[in-house]
Amino acid sequence: MEDLIKFVQDEFVETKDFPDFSAGDTITVYYEIREGEKKRTQFFRGVVIQVRGAGATKTFTIRKMSGTVGVERIFPLNMPALQKVEINKRGKVRRARIYYFRGLTGKKARIKEIKK
Repeated sequence: MEDLIKFVQDEFVETKDFPDFSAGDTITVYYEIREGEKKRTQFFRGVVIQVRGAGATKTFTIRKMSGTVGVERIFPLNMPALQKVEINKRGKVRRARIYYFRGLTGKKARIKEIKK
């Protein structure tokens, strides 16, 4: 059964070519929003909290601050509305899922940048 699912995913689900990113990176995700007949592109810029799954079911969670409120959004990597993913900063963290980042405020919420 697993072989059949893998076959269908490989054949029919188109995979997009986005750059590799991991937890701690600051990225900008451009995605398309449809409102009736109109289409527009919106972006969401924030820190990657986690990358989960593999293959066609891979998802990633981004957190940004909107004023004083934290906003998180989960994006499937193969979502048809995703147009582009830009990496703004590479962050140095020691964990794959940085849930502790939710509780940090101010200077504590800074992530060291990896210089290229």
